[in-house]
Amino acid sequence: MKITDQELIEAYQSAVELALDHEFITMLAEELEKRGLSSKVKLRMVQK
Repeated sequence: MKITDQELIEAYQSAVELALDHEFITMLAEELEKRGLSSKVKLRMVQK
């Protein structure tokens, strides 16, 4: 099952806001970049 681009963006933003696991946020960020969506969202690298 594939999530939509909008769902991915929202998941990434929520994960960063809630300071979820660094690896999970990185995985979401990598998928955003893979889909060419990184320009639509400010990618923030979270400190471990």
